Amino acid sequence: MTIEYQKPTAAFVGASWAALFLGVGAYLIGLWNANTMQLNEKGYYFTVILYGLFSAVSLQKCVRDRLEGIPVTGIYYGLSWLSVAIAIVLLAVGLWNATLMPSEKGFYAMAFALSMFAAIAVQKNTRDSRHDYTHKEENL
Repeated sequence: MTIEYQKPTAAFVGASWAALFLGVGAYLIGLWNANTMQLNEKGYYFTVILYGLFSAVSLQKCVRDRLEGIPVTGIYYGLSWLSVAIAIVLLAVGLWNATLMPSEKGFYAMAFALSMFAAIAVQKNTRDSRHDYTHKEENL
């Protein structure tokens, strides 16, 4: 199997970073301005986004490592998938039980989803930008 790599375009790299800053920034500004939330609730949502971002990047790295033939243990691969699922469930449970308006709940869910996607894209772009493109990878 031959995989030919292409460096990401500057537009995609820029859009990925912009989406990450926009998603995380909106989420954090929303938490900062949430006057009806107690500090422990804000801490919960802050921890959930940090956990979500880390787990999304970890999962993307595992998937990419396996694609490139770099050994990844099944346990770590499974834990990465489980962590992404847990982060999403934690956010969903928190929002389901929160005393927020439906529009606020939707705001946090969408900012979270944008942040997760953008973190994956930024990690992919970072890895692709550092790859040696002078040859094709063989036997992956």
